[in-house]
Amino acid sequence: MKCKQFNAPRSKTPISLPYPIVKKLLITKDRLEALYCKYNRREFVHPDPLEFLYPYEKLCDREIVALVASSLAYGKVAQILKSVSCVLEQMTPSPSVFLKRASLETIQQTFSGFKHRFTTGQDLSFMLFGVKQVLKSYGSLHACFMSGLNDDDTVLPALTSFAGVLSLCADRSPGHLVPAPEKGSACKRLNLFLRWMVRRDEVDIGGWENVPASKLIVPVDTHMHRICLLLGLTTRKQADMRTAMEITDAFREMAPEDPVRYDFSLTRLGIRDDADIEAFLRK
Repeated sequence: MKCKQFNAPRSKTPISLPYPIVKKLLITKDRLEALYCKYNRREFVHPDPLEFLYPYEKLCDREIVALVASSLAYGKVAQILKSVSCVLEQMTPSPSVFLKRASLETIQQTFSGFKHRFTTGQDLSFMLFGVKQVLKSYGSLHACFMSGLNDDDTVLPALTSFAGVLSLCADRSPGHLVPAPEKGSACKRLNLFLRWMVRRDEVDIGGWENVPASKLIVPVDTHMHRICLLLGLTTRKQADMRTAMEITDAFREMAPEDPVRYDFSLTRLGIRDDADIEAFLRK
């Protein structure tokens, strides 16, 4: 099967939701750097699905693990870790070898009993089959993504193309596991996947060296949206792609070569017991 070309339609105007609006910037680069130095360390990763990438030295396996882990990164963190672990156990020791050898029927049988909140084994199976077909057509997820990368300031065109190709290759839509950027979704999980695969520091392991970190988009969900509202990084009321782009632009003013630099450390404020956004704002 040869994956079809994907042409993205124009995005729709999003509907606003009632979130508080902040009028001015309440954070400086120095304070963000201090937060980065404090929390952007491997010891603070657990519990985060990013930790599943570390054991995989081969890029062909790591990118598949990253896509699975990020796609299931919604809901309670304990359940996320359990679900990702369950999926990876079925593809051990090499997810790329497993997918290259498995038919759609084998994949469906393997994950027939899988359930993660509203993600079913069928949803997961079709996404993984899409990955298999992408590997067959492009050689890697990286090559597929690179085929859509252009001179735009962000990865949005490439992300739209990548999500479209993956969905078309899946035989049947994998639904919410592969969101459509052109429909206005913030695509938090896909942008998280890109952060993991593109950036390289003590936390993010990287591997996709041909994708500039300067083009990345901040992964925005309701939690990150709330933090950025409080910090004055956005005044938009909905956690959609337009908001993610506005937040990214704000971070790009402080870190033009790496606008997603502070994502991990900022999200620790809502996860760790010894840190919270209100205390951070009072300093």
